[in-house]
Amino acid sequence: MEYRPLGNSGMEVSAVALGCWPMAGMTSLGTTDADSLATIRACFDLGINHVDTAFMYGLGGESERLIARALAGRRDQIVLATKGGLHWDAAGQRRVSDGRPATLRRECEESLRRLDTDRVELYYLHAFDPTVPLAESAGELARLMDEGKTRAVGVSNLSLDQIKQFAAHCPIVACQPLYNMLQRKIEADVLPWCREQGIAVLPYWVLYKGLLAGRLRRGDTLAEGDSRLNYRMFHGDQWQKNHDLIDELRRIAESSGHTVAQLVVNWTIHRPGITAALCGAKRPEQIHETAGATGWQLTADELAQIDEAIHRRGEPDTSEL
Repeated sequence: MEYRPLGNSGMEVSAVALGCWPMAGMTSLGTTDADSLATIRACFDLGINHVDTAFMYGLGGESERLIARALAGRRDQIVLATKGGLHWDAAGQRRVSDGRPATLRRECEESLRRLDTDRVELYYLHAFDPTVPLAESAGELARLMDEGKTRAVGVSNLSLDQIKQFAAHCPIVACQPLYNMLQRKIEADVLPWCREQGIAVLPYWVLYKGLLAGRLRRGDTLAEGDSRLNYRMFHGDQWQKNHDLIDELRRIAESSGHTVAQLVVNWTIHRPGITAALCGAKRPEQIHETAGATGWQLTADELAQIDEAIHRRGEPDTSEL
């Protein structure tokens, strides 16, 4: 496993990290506590030392509570991250941004109780709240850091301008944006700025909700209730174009002795400025596979073939239906 600096925090994180949103069981079918616990515990054997969760991962904090159970007795071996400022409405259907200082403090303290710890290594502002000045949100996270409830602070889902506003009031060591082969907007602004500032970038949706893992086949039909059905990328012409790309990626992956998921994650973690890839997993075999994306690099010829395949795929429609 490769380890990289988490900004200027003095901490290092594995290049493949475990994203624990699937363990919330809200949009992933077939999730079980036994599988989730086994998946988190598998990280110790694989050398994965970074686990990422959030206050809103589950209506009752299911993800954080499972992490506490899995890390019992081994907490100090993990660089643990959670997030605040985003929660579900009373019906459990709509995400609500709330960056007020009192909310951030309450959610942080609740997360610490769920995680059965007195501090986390990294605490993120999960999303921008347009009703609250970023200076206020940043100020509260700075106070939580001063109090030792988090060793460092990060931001997620913010534009570059918003990141700069936040950083003017609270030092940040990490940024967590959406990024994958098909959604590369951050390459134009957020990624180069973070490189200049020495801020770690740890993207999510690296495998685009499993699409780029190469497990779904062209003729597959997603089960009723699968949240991916809400996205155009899983329908019609977009679905076919995606599988044309995956067929090409599979050919490159197999010739290099790796799986499609390993190829995609390896490509991601070697993009300039990327610190680690947050890879969601519901079962141990999934995180075992993505951990195999480290310890090797794609050749210049393979990278050129990937670039050509992405270019042929064309601009994706990643919008919701």
